[in-house]
Amino acid sequence: MNFKTIIKEQREELESITKKEKIIERELLIKTKKVLLYPNTLVITGVRRCGKSIFSYLLARKKKFGYINFDDERLEGTKTEDLNKILQAFYELYDDIEYIILDEIQNVKKWELFVNRLRRTKKVIVTGSNSELLSGELATHLTGRYIDMTLFPFSFREFLRFNQVAESKAYTTKEKAKILKLLNKYLRLGGFPEVNKFGKMILIRIYNDIIIKDILLRRKIKKIDEIKKLAKYLITNFCQETTYSKLAKLLSVKQISTISNWVSYLEQSFLIFRLERFSFKLKQQFIAPKKFYCIDSGMINTIAFKFSENIGYFMENSVAMELQRKKSLNPLTEVYYWKNHQQNEVDFVVKYNKKITQLVQVTHATSKDEIKEREIKSLIKASVELKCRNLLIITSDYEGKEKINGKTINFIPLWRWLLE
Repeated sequence: MNFKTIIKEQREELESITKKEKIIERELLIKTKKVLLYPNTLVITGVRRCGKSIFSYLLARKKKFGYINFDDERLEGTKTEDLNKILQAFYELYDDIEYIILDEIQNVKKWELFVNRLRRTKKVIVTGSNSELLSGELATHLTGRYIDMTLFPFSFREFLRFNQVAESKAYTTKEKAKILKLLNKYLRLGGFPEVNKFGKMILIRIYNDIIIKDILLRRKIKKIDEIKKLAKYLITNFCQETTYSKLAKLLSVKQISTISNWVSYLEQSFLIFRLERFSFKLKQQFIAPKKFYCIDSGMINTIAFKFSENIGYFMENSVAMELQRKKSLNPLTEVYYWKNHQQNEVDFVVKYNKKITQLVQVTHATSKDEIKEREIKSLIKASVELKCRNLLIITSDYEGKEKINGKTINFIPLWRWLLE
């Protein structure tokens, strides 16, 4: 295996992309550059094709660096002993190097030992499309010596930047109309960078790669049809409550623990994420139904659900995604949903440290009159039970502030909330 040829060709491809394609600076870039000032290993995880390779290249391109992507069929079967040959190839090609980027490194067994050795003299950037990358051997060998970041598909702020819309504290009527048009496009097509080049059909390929490469092959799962049905069901029924026992029954799987494991594999590949129902009692939280959201609304629209059928759910998914971004930047932040015995429900409960800091409802309403009474009633009931006064309803296009039953509720359009 000629490692030097592969390394040169992969780097040429990255350089070509950054020269020919429209590349925006991701919001995470500045914070991540600060991390590299210190001698920690930087681990960047995120869903497949969300831009981790370009992101890591942009971090190091003004430095002397070596880059290799293991998600390459020519590197299939790379063994632990090959990693030192790759390091040697870097030195032969670039003489001295300060940074080493190991892209999709989870494809190589026992890579952690190699990284642990490298980090003593180099700044190491590791990327992977599986959150399990941060567990097991990595935690054992790099205890306290790595910092992890999660990269998501484009946020709406990044999506606007890609579409050359400048951020402003005050938008004209014309600018607002353009933003609303782009929001509709963002909810339909999502934030995967390649969609802007290849169209939404690329999402089918990304989805299939996640299911096949990141789950079926990686986990050596034999029940292929069942896993595919589970993924399709959870994405089709996004924003809805379900239980593991219900999923087991639907798929004719005897063991609920099997379903639990399969769901965790889907989560670890970043395809979906789960919200627990909030309860002060952990046992109740554990046994209560879960809600599942998809990493990208464009993927939902392409794989399972038609955008025009329920825009409100797509709005809710985009809010859930934005809350996940905020959560990834602050480990003390937790996100839940809330529901009581009377079936009053609040879409999102934001908890910081030990305190409930915000309650959030999402509605497709464009005016105060369109907002359903039960949504306001649920928000007020949750406010009393959870002792939280920060109440927010995210709307399609209504903005204002109302005092109802002694509680102040803020109303904000989705586009403005996403740009905060």
